[in-house]
Amino acid sequence: MTKQDLEYHIKLKEGDVGRYCILPGDPGRCAKIAEYLDDAVFVQSNREYVTYTGTLLGEKVSVVSTGIGAPSAAIAIEELAHIGVDTFIRIGTCGGIDLDVETDHVVIASGAIRQEGTSREYAPMEFPAVATYDVLVALVEAAKKLGYDHHVGVVQSKDSFYGQHSPETMPISGELLAKWEAWKRLGVLASEMESSILFTVAAARKLRAGACFHTVWNQERILAGLDCREAHDTSRAIEVAVEAVKMLIEKDRG
Repeated sequence: MTKQDLEYHIKLKEGDVGRYCILPGDPGRCAKIAEYLDDAVFVQSNREYVTYTGTLLGEKVSVVSTGIGAPSAAIAIEELAHIGVDTFIRIGTCGGIDLDVETDHVVIASGAIRQEGTSREYAPMEFPAVATYDVLVALVEAAKKLGYDHHVGVVQSKDSFYGQHSPETMPISGELLAKWEAWKRLGVLASEMESSILFTVAAARKLRAGACFHTVWNQERILAGLDCREAHDTSRAIEVAVEAVKMLIEKDRG
């Protein structure tokens, strides 16, 4: 592609964002997350990509939405890296798989199952999608500091929302149900849609990346007859991510 004054999809240029970036999927969450920054201002909106930039501990930090799924997330990460972002933390929602993951718990991904297609254009399937150690440690320490119930482990990243929620209606229902059963037996914590591409692109481009999620509900707890409610307040996951960014800033200043 020819060089553009602005990145093609996110419509941003160098200086519009900081080196640290929080990545929600939903554009509607950006303003809420920006409230946790100091002096945050709206920068740009194009397609699914909404951007705010402010500061934490005097360091420029940005919030950029990625939309739903791996393809649009990969575009955002690539273009943000072009203009100086080197540290990403994804904030999202997830559905619990492991029975210990309850509504409102924070899930921190140490790694992600690559059940999506985009990362295959970056790395062979044998390559693991894992969080950057420093970012993972910061997220775990932030959750502990804030006193929030949390879990650390592998999550599933898929392409099809309804392939998870209505697998029996799909022509390949047998394959989907068998894999889901495998994820349960392997202790996979939760299901979401973007972490595996974030971790894979970060590895390919020598970036830092981590991810944490708010648990909306857990369908396996319902099937098991356990208590389960539905909740959509992502504040805890946001606070964990923001606190982790502060820890990384302090560590980077050394």
